[in-house]
Amino acid sequence: MISILPLPLAGEIVAGADLAALILDAAPPLETGDVVVVAHKAVAKAEGRVVDLATVEPSAEALEIAGDESDPRAIEVVLRESRRIVRRRGALIIAETHHGFICASAGVDRSNAPDDHAVLLPVDPDGSAAGLRAELERASGTRIAVIVADTMGRPLRNGIVGTAIGVSGMAPLRDLRGDADAGGYVLRSTTVAIADELAAAADLVLGKLERVPAALIRGYRAGGDGHARELIRPRERDLFI
Repeated sequence: MISILPLPLAGEIVAGADLAALILDAAPPLETGDVVVVAHKAVAKAEGRVVDLATVEPSAEALEIAGDESDPRAIEVVLRESRRIVRRRGALIIAETHHGFICASAGVDRSNAPDDHAVLLPVDPDGSAAGLRAELERASGTRIAVIVADTMGRPLRNGIVGTAIGVSGMAPLRDLRGDADAGGYVLRSTTVAIADELAAAADLVLGKLERVPAALIRGYRAGGDGHARELIRPRERDLFI
């Protein structure tokens, strides 16, 4: 049986915060095979990935895109965090980040941020997951997996879902190609994004409004190893962009 436990962390997370200690304080004793899912914003804040918009000078491009719809300083931050703009409608930007993620506003978010500030994605979400996992394993004496998660939209679907942007201690994909289904049909293309499924499951208890930035998934027994970048489809194989 799989259980998902919310982990409300104590206090506001600031630069330099010890996320591992906060998680251990909020969680029951960790067990081998547990998966800890942490909202990217908690990781980003602890890593100091917060921008004071008062320090941002918008470019001519940011001023043009923002128009009367948006804050040109925030648009400037989005442009800086973008490898390229994939689609744009007015001030709404779908961008490819420097990590290779395709998401709205290059992951730049002003919700649950200090006034007149914006939170960015971690520079290296896989590295963030690996570092947090090492600290949690050292303190607990167990082998676990860690997922750094964000919420993203999807082509042709309304609504956002939890998505893995950093992974450590588990294989992010389960390749079923070559396996036969119950009717004997041999699967030829089925690969399951396990890390995304776990991130989405954890998002049921993570709270943008309730300030619950972490969750513990127990009973799944994640195995293998890998990185979230394995979840990014190569551009030459993507029919949407």
